[in-house]
Amino acid sequence: MRRGLLALVTAAAAWIAIPAGAVEIQEITTPLGVKAWLVQDKTAPVMALSFSFAGGTASEPEGQKGVTSLMAFMLTDGAGRLPAEAFRLREEQAAISLSFGASSDRLGGSLRVLTDNRDQAFDLLRLALTAPRFDSDMLQQRRAQAIASLNQAEQRPRSVAERAMMATMFAGHPYARDSQGLRETLKTLAPADLRTRAAALLVRNGLIVAAVGDIDTAELARGLDHAFGSLPLGEPGAAIPDWTPSAKPRTIVVDRPVPQSAVVMAMPGIMRSDPDWYAALVLSHILGGGQQSRLFEEVRDKRGLAYSVSSDLRTSAKASLLVISTGSANDHVAEAIHVIRGEIARLRSTGVTEQELADARTYLTGALALSLDSSSAVAGLLHSLQVDALPRDYLDHRAGLIAAVTVADVDRVARRLLRDDAIATIVVGKPVGLALER
Repeated sequence: MRRGLLALVTAAAAWIAIPAGAVEIQEITTPLGVKAWLVQDKTAPVMALSFSFAGGTASEPEGQKGVTSLMAFMLTDGAGRLPAEAFRLREEQAAISLSFGASSDRLGGSLRVLTDNRDQAFDLLRLALTAPRFDSDMLQQRRAQAIASLNQAEQRPRSVAERAMMATMFAGHPYARDSQGLRETLKTLAPADLRTRAAALLVRNGLIVAAVGDIDTAELARGLDHAFGSLPLGEPGAAIPDWTPSAKPRTIVVDRPVPQSAVVMAMPGIMRSDPDWYAALVLSHILGGGQQSRLFEEVRDKRGLAYSVSSDLRTSAKASLLVISTGSANDHVAEAIHVIRGEIARLRSTGVTEQELADARTYLTGALALSLDSSSAVAGLLHSLQVDALPRDYLDHRAGLIAAVTVADVDRVARRLLRDDAIATIVVGKPVGLALER
């Protein structure tokens, strides 16, 4: 694991400089059984922690949509004897950055602190996890903020398109997003509901931890046992059902009085564990991964139909999507979609070139390093590797895995993924001349 991560860190000049040969991902198990990955670096007096618990918004109880995110935000709104204002003051005085959030599959958190205040940070984290207050006044405030955020999102065409895409692709599955249902259940949630959800998720079974910075294995073990050790071991939560994609093309228009339509086109992707993952990653980049991509050239450069157009792979525990996003004036959006569909068909039928493959390899090999601009970013990377069940030496092999992708691999995956009968097209605005598929 030494050379791979060192190369990434060296390329990311904004991150902490680490002496050659000193980089190593260590795996520790604390006396109380908490496991973590650690990259130790004592060149700067900072420690960053990234962690998550199994279970997220997709596993919420029926009738309690929104409870996980609301609970996560309120973990730092007071804990133990510290009401919200006192908790925030303690964070500010010790220069502690502590936050929580929820995805479809996991409840996550991050911690960043100076070395001198490390013990205070672990203690504040312990309080947030084991004794959150969920005071009624703060619940009312957070609930109002959440509903206001939902209302604001309903006014943004891009947000509306994303939600409609999720609802369409995952109809009948927990990954679908029902903003109206979410708004209604948020109004009914009580402190007891948040406590029940916290008790269900804040357990050591399924806990993933990554640490980066000025801390050694013994110090980290003590801190982790202090913060997480008193949590119950817990039982695995209810499994999220598998997702069965629909083999039916759909074009859905959501009417909004805006001059430019937001467009999201989605189709089933490839799971992170699939042997074709790297070929799919290359395919997505060639299709719409940057200013040299086919979609950018055809939609923006040649025709000026959109300011931006992109494609990306989005994965979760039970599903993967290949998503294309753009926006175009209402009287040009039909043409933009037609051009995108044409490029999908061309890529599927004629494949990619050796030059496109070489350019994609170069970009994808170096792009990860550019995102590692802080110890928190590196901790997040180490955390995501564990979530994806990748080995500690993964970064030593990543460049080689990308380099091993051939034109034949990409062409095969293009035929597998780029299927007209699987594309859902969501348009939010007032598109002119757009044919609908039912």
